[in-house]
Amino acid sequence: MAAKRAMRFGAMAEGTNVGVETIQELFAEVSRLAKAYPRAPLHEVLGDLVEAQDVAFMLLEGRQRPNQTRDLYLLSGLLSIMLAKASHDLGDPHAAMKQARTAFICADNADHDGLRVRVRAQQSLMAYWAGWPTEAARYAELARDLATERTGTAAIWLMSQSARTWASLGSAERALDDLQAATALREGLRGDDLDELGGLMRFAHCRQFYYGAETQIWIPGREEQAQQVAQEAVGLYETAAAQGSDDWAYQDEAGARADLGYARVCLGEIEGAAQALEPVLGLPATKRVSGVVNSVMRVHGALRGPDYTGSKAVARLRQEIEAYSRTPASALTSGR
Repeated sequence: MAAKRAMRFGAMAEGTNVGVETIQELFAEVSRLAKAYPRAPLHEVLGDLVEAQDVAFMLLEGRQRPNQTRDLYLLSGLLSIMLAKASHDLGDPHAAMKQARTAFICADNADHDGLRVRVRAQQSLMAYWAGWPTEAARYAELARDLATERTGTAAIWLMSQSARTWASLGSAERALDDLQAATALREGLRGDDLDELGGLMRFAHCRQFYYGAETQIWIPGREEQAQQVAQEAVGLYETAAAQGSDDWAYQDEAGARADLGYARVCLGEIEGAAQALEPVLGLPATKRVSGVVNSVMRVHGALRGPDYTGSKAVARLRQEIEAYSRTPASALTSGR
């Protein structure tokens, strides 16, 4: 609380002329939040995100040198994309898209291709989880020409997101081509300035494997491949967590575990599916964000197949999933 007051006071004390200290302080805060968001319950970072965005918008209303204006638009865009993710995680895709549109306007005003690609990838992701796959594909296509080595890991994110989107639309060949493109980009990777912020702004290798598994589960007949890639993703997340790396993200690890569970259900391995889901079902309600709940409920759908009628183990796992999904993070935030 005291730190937030200090940041706002510093911004106000410099009046309509933005100083170097305030810009540096905002960059430090954005980096801190980008690293904290994937690791902490949403309610622990949401207030700080809103406060930082307010400060950035307030400073843009004042006077500053052209290079500082660009920095402020970049900072505002980064904060807006994180708030778009927050709205998405709370199950409000329409509010999320409004924040994302603001983020893209900021990216244009900052003339920053790395931010443009990140916003389009986030928009595609949000449309994908909202059940709008055609819209998700459209957003990914809007930035495809910018997805080069010059835009760092954002390019890998966009191509990986495009892959799982096309797979969900039944275009397996296109999806696998996009996965190959993401792999090629990783091999020639040169990180951009936003990758240096870490956390949400860097598309980690473990996250790439998670998206790869997500792509495979949509393609009929590739359950074995989905299981293998999901296992690799989970292993990479476990290593990142053990090392204290900011590549670790509880949401994406949970998504990878849910994909592993789904693949195992499709392969008839119910006990293995339950083992994969156990850490996910153990997440506190504060970490049951929208995408994680949707991933787990997809496993629930697979468990309703006719092959599992009458199975006590399957019935028990379905009940555990249903109990888990009744209290998502959005219910706590909204007071339901």
